[in-house]
Amino acid sequence: MESVAADPADQGAEAETGASPDAADSGKKPVNWLAELRGLALMLLGVLAFHSVIAKPFYIPSASMVPNLMVGDRLVVSKYPYGWNWSSLSFHPLDRASWRIAPATPEYGDIVVLMPPEGTLPMTEYIKRVVALPGDRIALVDGQIVLNGQEIPREVVPAVQIPAEYPNLCDGEDCLSAFEPYLQRGEDGREYYEPPTYRETLPNGASYLVIDHMDKFADNYGEITVPDGHVFLMGDNRDHSADSRAPVAGRGLGGPVPISDIGGRAEFITFSLDGQASWNPLTWLPALRPDRAWTSLRPPLDGTTHGAD
Repeated sequence: MESVAADPADQGAEAETGASPDAADSGKKPVNWLAELRGLALMLLGVLAFHSVIAKPFYIPSASMVPNLMVGDRLVVSKYPYGWNWSSLSFHPLDRASWRIAPATPEYGDIVVLMPPEGTLPMTEYIKRVVALPGDRIALVDGQIVLNGQEIPREVVPAVQIPAEYPNLCDGEDCLSAFEPYLQRGEDGREYYEPPTYRETLPNGASYLVIDHMDKFADNYGEITVPDGHVFLMGDNRDHSADSRAPVAGRGLGGPVPISDIGGRAEFITFSLDGQASWNPLTWLPALRPDRAWTSLRPPLDGTTHGAD
């Protein structure tokens, strides 16, 4: 059998390196773990910076903003509309600060995310609606907002329908009994809660739905003037919201809120789960509320509403 001679050039190259191809493969450089960790740290800092400066995701854990926000809604909060402050940061310092960069004032009807007053535990972000601006005089009479001496328009509208299987109307089983008179069977055979529903319209035309079905102490609030640099916030589920009407001791906001405590504005819902989802991925699809995905949370100025009807 004829043998094939090796190319002298190849032999020379092998002699110069002093190693066979197999030996070269076994001599791979070790992983530079320091560089890997540095890359991960930079990526994490980038995410935190984005969440602090541009936008961050937010989860709705409570029923204070029903019917426009439901428990289980996932939404995007923008960080720049009112400038930046200590509450914009992804991790909030222990010491509250009043500094603001590129400050701006919220508009009537904006849904905002904020840090609660000092001493509130747990120290988790709240989400409420702006109903009065700096310099406004605000009062409530039998649940009716009186702004600068004038009642804001509030009209009765067809009741919202909240599925009874996962009602998300208030926090805790005890308070749900207050909604029992409004339990109805729909045309599809399912049971729904249909509580009294109103449309409020603020001076700039911002329009949104509220639920108000009980007589509570917070339905009446003596007139105050909102200080400079503050706003008055309320939840849309009026009888089940700890907001500017409620004392700090009751986990409320204790009056007007400094704008420096507001960390962003709610923009739109990305997706929503009705409460039946668990760790099992098979439960995720049935739990989706497809009609809520990509719903805008900016209050319309034309008398319509983007909220759940």
